[in-house]
Amino acid sequence: MSAPITQDTVREWGRRYSTWGRWGPDDELGALNFITPGRILAATSLPRRGQVISCALPFDQNGPQTGAGGRHNPIHYMLSHGGDALAGAQDHFPGGFRYADDAVTMPLQCGTQWDSLAHVFYDGKMYNDRDIRLVTSQGAAKNGIDAVRHGVVGRGVLLDFPRHLGVEWLENGHAIRPEDLDACAEAQGVAIGSGDILLVRTGMLTRCLREKSWAGYVDGPAPGLSVHCAGWLHEREIAAICADTSAVEVMPAEVEGCIAPLHMISLRNGGILFGEIFELDALARACSEDGRYAFLFTAPPLPITGAVGSPINPLAIR
Repeated sequence: MSAPITQDTVREWGRRYSTWGRWGPDDELGALNFITPGRILAATSLPRRGQVISCALPFDQNGPQTGAGGRHNPIHYMLSHGGDALAGAQDHFPGGFRYADDAVTMPLQCGTQWDSLAHVFYDGKMYNDRDIRLVTSQGAAKNGIDAVRHGVVGRGVLLDFPRHLGVEWLENGHAIRPEDLDACAEAQGVAIGSGDILLVRTGMLTRCLREKSWAGYVDGPAPGLSVHCAGWLHEREIAAICADTSAVEVMPAEVEGCIAPLHMISLRNGGILFGEIFELDALARACSEDGRYAFLFTAPPLPITGAVGSPINPLAIR
């Protein structure tokens, strides 16, 4: 039986798996630096079908947010619409030509999204030894999501745990350990390499959609990666880790008195981008059909200046 992981362990592993300074004191890309131009070019050779699959949950009022932490589902509203045109509100435009406009209000992390490297911190520091006072009410002066505005593109790899284990979904609290990641990859015939963007399907979102209930999705127990995976992610030089849950890592947290310990180690220290609330069912079906679990993957964030996260529409191109 391994010794319990403590807050001191989180700090120790943070130092052990840190990439601070690896790409210089000015770096804000973190582990995305592992996606070299050569690896991008190699990833473009992966598609065989010309099939494009979105991994985004629809951005609407039927999303998973319940108000926890102040997050709410997107509020979409019309600025101008067909009724305005019919009512004559646009008659000042000549020739009978009319238009519609709309807007949306939403927290940037209410749906399928990236966490930026300014999203979590401890002991007054965020990624690359930067002071958290750089994150103010005006946003993040460093490590904001706009730092990766040139896109997140490379080789994506899906690890489909429900299909691997022969279940519909993993149970809440199921901790995926490093040996489980290796076993799933081996069973799927895919090797994990430096610069890969890893997508982990637990089936939790599948269950919520099937049951038509988001109860507990954003603030309750969930399957996910164990904090023990921090070393695995570091050693394999993973660029980004994504999942169909709201936190990627297993909940409740495995470390007493520490919120999101895997985020703290792998994002804050390792500079690994975290993607959450991914809808992976369509991708899982496509990968199962031809047994190919690697693909060209692209998920650029919105270049919102100083934002600590961004909604995205991730695309797997096969």
